[in-house]
Amino acid sequence: MTSFKNKLITKASGQRTFFDEGKLRFSLKKSGADARTVDLAVEHVKSRFYEGISTGEIYHLAYTFLRDKVQDYHAAKYKLKNAIMELGPSGFPFEKFVAALLNHQGFETLVSVILQGKCVSHEIDVVARHTNQLALVECKYHNNRGTLTDVKVPLYINSRFEDVRAVQASLPENEGKELRGWLVTNTHFSEDAITYGNCAGLQLVGWDYPTGGSLKEQIDTSGLYPITCLTTLTKSEKIELLDKNIVLCKELSATPVHLSGIGIIKSRIRKILTEATHLSGK
Repeated sequence: MTSFKNKLITKASGQRTFFDEGKLRFSLKKSGADARTVDLAVEHVKSRFYEGISTGEIYHLAYTFLRDKVQDYHAAKYKLKNAIMELGPSGFPFEKFVAALLNHQGFETLVSVILQGKCVSHEIDVVARHTNQLALVECKYHNNRGTLTDVKVPLYINSRFEDVRAVQASLPENEGKELRGWLVTNTHFSEDAITYGNCAGLQLVGWDYPTGGSLKEQIDTSGLYPITCLTTLTKSEKIELLDKNIVLCKELSATPVHLSGIGIIKSRIRKILTEATHLSGK
């Protein structure tokens, strides 16, 4: 039997690392696949494995196995990271998606708001209000898996936040509220970005940061999956729906008229809604 313990794979950044079967199994389990399906998917990947295979190809092998052999919604959950990257290229659907996650946490949100700072005015991606909080959220969207959000980004975001806070803190409607800057990204932070963000008091949310509150964990917990997860929609149909400001599977489940509105026939609509309903937990 071939040993995979010391087999090298290539990450999106170009870095070589050892294949970790445990990580593959964990990601498959998170999709909701049962133990037998996980075993079969891992064996499927191993049967097509070669030295230096990219993490993207490993993902594609596992994803297509789930899509073609098991249930569509398992495949949909498994492709979550790629699905978030399909929300572009403008970045606005990602801002709306982040606002939906904050709404789920009890915030009232507005997207793309111009606020006056002490020196200049700033466009804030998401303004989120809670009982005792005012969060000014910058959404840093990337459509490349290997892109790292480095320290320059929180440095820039914090300078903008401090300029706006000088004015917002003096407004009567914000009296007694904690004002805080947020930075949300769909990829990873560099170590310096995390160190600076924590030191400066920024709330950082990345694909896998912080533990217990990362973007991926928030999506899995809330069930707020983007329509780009759906395996039953074509790429062009996803683009049409995003252009109509439909970002969440939950929105499709609640208003299926959007599907007929872009010319999808009834038999396909039923299949799409079944997958969307499974994902949104309804």
